[in-house]
Amino acid sequence: MQAKSAAPPSSQRPGAPKSSRPKASGLPIIHLFAAGIDIGSRFHVAAVSPELADQPVQTFQAFTGDVVRMAEWLVSVGIKTVVMESTGVYWVAAFEVLESKGLEVVLANAREARAVPGRKSDVNDAQWLQRLHACGLLRASFRPGREIAALRVYLRARERHLDYAAAHIQHMQKALTLMNLQVHHVLSDITGVSGMKILRAIVAGERDADVLSALIDSRCKASHDVMLAALNGNYQPEHVFALSQALALYDFYQRCVAECDAEIEKAVALMNLSREIPEAPIPKPKHRTKQPNEVNFDVRAAMYQLTGTDLTQIHGIGPFLALRLVAECGTDLSRWKTAKHFTSWLTLAPGCKISGGKVLSAHTRKSSNRVTAHLRLAAVTVGRTQTALGAFYRRLAARIGNAKAVTATARKIAVLFYNAMRYGMNYVDPGANHYEQQLRRQACRRPDGSHPVSAERIQGHQRLR
Repeated sequence: MQAKSAAPPSSQRPGAPKSSRPKASGLPIIHLFAAGIDIGSRFHVAAVSPELADQPVQTFQAFTGDVVRMAEWLVSVGIKTVVMESTGVYWVAAFEVLESKGLEVVLANAREARAVPGRKSDVNDAQWLQRLHACGLLRASFRPGREIAALRVYLRARERHLDYAAAHIQHMQKALTLMNLQVHHVLSDITGVSGMKILRAIVAGERDADVLSALIDSRCKASHDVMLAALNGNYQPEHVFALSQALALYDFYQRCVAECDAEIEKAVALMNLSREIPEAPIPKPKHRTKQPNEVNFDVRAAMYQLTGTDLTQIHGIGPFLALRLVAECGTDLSRWKTAKHFTSWLTLAPGCKISGGKVLSAHTRKSSNRVTAHLRLAAVTVGRTQTALGAFYRRLAARIGNAKAVTATARKIAVLFYNAMRYGMNYVDPGANHYEQQLRRQACRRPDGSHPVSAERIQGHQRLR
């Protein structure tokens, strides 16, 4: 006998009224005219809602003409906002073309836009991005304006030229060592004025140690006998040839750096055209020493007009670092609601992997953010100063180690930078003594804040330990 199948419920019967049928539930559509693009090195796949086009998914080549045609097709079907993943550097050209057509382009983090489970293809990725963006589930990554983006390109190119030049400095040092020219015993930097004079003389054919020693500045502390001994080398033609090529390449990259400095100065001056000079005069500089490899124009005055505040008053931030921070973050930091959002974007805030009320991990995420790298270097420098930030770094380094102290100090500098840029805060350093006295007063109080204990008694307990 065959068991009789149960009768379907009345809501699923063909004759049931429409009002009693279950309605399909789904995520609400927030961006109706949204599109998703899967970026590739050879072609891009664009997807729109099936309600807007007969062919909602189309493939375009990565050539400029095809990218323009893709943007025109999106505009023709009524698209207003487009989302794409940050795939290498292939997204930059598409981003700029779409933006020039008046579309709102959202650059999503690939870590947040997960791939579709199951069989993966470019079409599925594009449709998945379009669906997520239509429901408002993707956040836009930070992308500065056109002027800031251009300034950032100039600065990054300048940094690459300096890296290449540094490699050729090592090549010159190796060639000198192979010729047994112990210049490093006499000069601390072969790229200084005296060092470059000696290198150019050797390449030009000079071999006399007396003539070479005469090129050294009179302020050199080494004796004349040491100079003669150090500049008496074993000259071989192949090593001189290597030295001449390394010197030529070093000079070439120095010219490239000078050209970048000229473009950076033009870019900053162009942004300052629409900004008034602050009424308050620029404060006195904290340090008058010239930084190595700094930009060849008055960066401090230009940044004071651009930002409306003197960022160099914050310890650890010099004129060149202030320029690099502005080039990476822009002048409008309202994109981040609070300083906590800003430090979280920099991956300087603790992680928050929590499950069941238990903290699984509080480590900061790894990041290739250039701003984070600059702030960490500034934190290491600040740790050697007699300032409040320096005392903060040393206190944490003694408690939890140097690595975590660098992260915490970099975060504190980032908060000061955010407050100065967002609210025009004028930073005044209270000093290392003030910071230590404040910690001492906090240590002398009980948890309830009453009946302070004397500092002598605390020191006595510490000695007994």
